[in-house]
Amino acid sequence: MGKVKEGDTVKVHYKGTLDDGAVFDESKDRGPLEFTVGERKVIPGFEDAVLGMEEGETKKETIPSDQAYGPRRDEMLLEVPRSQLPEGLDPEVGQQLQVTTKEGQPVPVRISEVKEENVVLDANHPLAGKDLNFELTLVEIDS
Repeated sequence: MGKVKEGDTVKVHYKGTLDDGAVFDESKDRGPLEFTVGERKVIPGFEDAVLGMEEGETKKETIPSDQAYGPRRDEMLLEVPRSQLPEGLDPEVGQQLQVTTKEGQPVPVRISEVKEENVVLDANHPLAGKDLNFELTLVEIDS
């Protein structure tokens, strides 16, 4: 049996948790995640964690935030007037919205603070700044 190396396409079942035990994602109800190692289609630490694994192997790995979604960045917070929100929206902390950049790119944001005249939108990934714990099971290697 071979071990995963760069360029292999793999199928991996995973369960991702935060340090407090909260599950943020898992593959059991969707089927395994398939990706090619080295294409950087998944977070770097996840890709690195499967290198050297064998089919059927299960392991636990903690991926530091800098190898996951990066640090939380204050420049990703944007305070906007309530008048710029969609008409009829009653803003609440945690609500998810989508804004469009000047270049026309859609960006998902979360309302992080509601003030009298303004709201603070947070464009950081929800898992930014967090170390991620994964239980990984390598289902298949396609060299």
